[in-house]
Amino acid sequence: MLNVPSQAFPAPNSQQRVSQSARNKVALKPGCSLMDWIRLTKSGKDLTGFRGRLIEVTEEELRKHNTRDDCWTCIRGMVYNVSPYMQFHPGGEDELLKAAGVDGTDLFDQVHRWVNYESMLKECLVGRMAAKPSTLIHGSSNTQKINPSVNRLYPSSPSTLLESNLPSSLLPPPTKDHCPRFDWFQTDVTVNITVYTKCKIPTSGITVVDLQGGTLRVEVFLGKLSYLLHLQLSHEVQEHLSVHTASAVGRVQVCMHKVSSGQWAKLGEPLESHDSFLHRKDCALFYRKCVLVSKTHVTHDTSVFHFQMPPGTVMQIPVGEHVYLKTTVKGDSLAISSPNGSFSLRPLHDITHLYLLAAGTGFTPMARLIRFTLHNVGNLRNTKLMFFNRQESDILWRSELDQLAEMEEKFEVKHVLSEPSDDWTGCRGRIDASLLMDFMSRPKESRCFVCICGPTPFTKLARGLVQQMGYCDEEIHTFLG
Repeated sequence: MLNVPSQAFPAPNSQQRVSQSARNKVALKPGCSLMDWIRLTKSGKDLTGFRGRLIEVTEEELRKHNTRDDCWTCIRGMVYNVSPYMQFHPGGEDELLKAAGVDGTDLFDQVHRWVNYESMLKECLVGRMAAKPSTLIHGSSNTQKINPSVNRLYPSSPSTLLESNLPSSLLPPPTKDHCPRFDWFQTDVTVNITVYTKCKIPTSGITVVDLQGGTLRVEVFLGKLSYLLHLQLSHEVQEHLSVHTASAVGRVQVCMHKVSSGQWAKLGEPLESHDSFLHRKDCALFYRKCVLVSKTHVTHDTSVFHFQMPPGTVMQIPVGEHVYLKTTVKGDSLAISSPNGSFSLRPLHDITHLYLLAAGTGFTPMARLIRFTLHNVGNLRNTKLMFFNRQESDILWRSELDQLAEMEEKFEVKHVLSEPSDDWTGCRGRIDASLLMDFMSRPKESRCFVCICGPTPFTKLARGLVQQMGYCDEEIHTFLG
């Protein structure tokens, strides 16, 4: 059960009231205020030394980082490099050093349990503490001895841990194991499943959840890999559910509400491919029925369709990916697939210049790319779109693109028409080397990336031209239908 706070805040005997009088604050140096710390965390600077990659940390490794200039600590199973935070800590460096190289959870709770450390230190997250093999085996017969609030689909007998067909999630992971893991916990009225991806995940989301007739399917897309949970739940839950993503710490939480209050003895029974981590190309696409809600015309021959998912479905489509629609010959039913695609956000993290070459409806993946890079790529200096169409009436969202270019100094759009009217004052013609040479400059010490989408002949020609300009395969992505 979760504790419900009383009406008074802080409660008369709460740790917050006690610690406010017991803890001494120190005078911070100029430039070391809370706002200065927030600015530093949003600057894009690597505060962990791992460039966003999360690792599993053993106790032995944690103990090595116990000095002022190399200080790691663990809070509730998550390890943080607090060295950059030393000069910003209101309680002083000595207080932080008390938890250097050890588990600082108890010390943290004694002083300021209420502080949202996950948000404060999210850019300092090194990774998760590695599980102890002995702990897992000991707790297999009674998970409540490990943690009363966390349950796993452990076997009923400790001896079954030695069986060769045991799901990998139940075995002690190696120190450098990068496979996701999951836990679940419950209150009298809710069931919560938490997936730990062990890497930072995009704020746009990477999870698709389907709840149909008591069968739960949770799929988390991690680049070219897919992590799947597939269960028949042991009891009924309401059809509406929610998904919460903690991007910086690599955590996805699915929250469901029980139909009948009370405690579950187990989460459910595993179904096909449960707790699997596979290449997405080896996984069959999953479809769910949907309903067409509306159709909005964008141009004379292009429309936007709005679909309604089933009540138990939450779909987050990763940036640069697409879905497939499937219908019967009679057209009396419609289904939509899970996201699919080979695009990766990884190359975008360090770029300074992004060039987008789109023709017609090939602009579709570029829309989210533009929004993502403008708001999430700290080193970005310029995003430039060259948009090829036949006539003025074919340009998708022309006014919106032109308005964005006026508002965002980092964004430029150049329209190119092959069959313009006499009144057209913009660029005319088709894609060729001279157009691209003027458009895609490579400033000194820049890091560039090129995305291409359009009809197949356009895509092939554009990629060849870009390669002739000296761009390597790692600097080019072509979206293929």
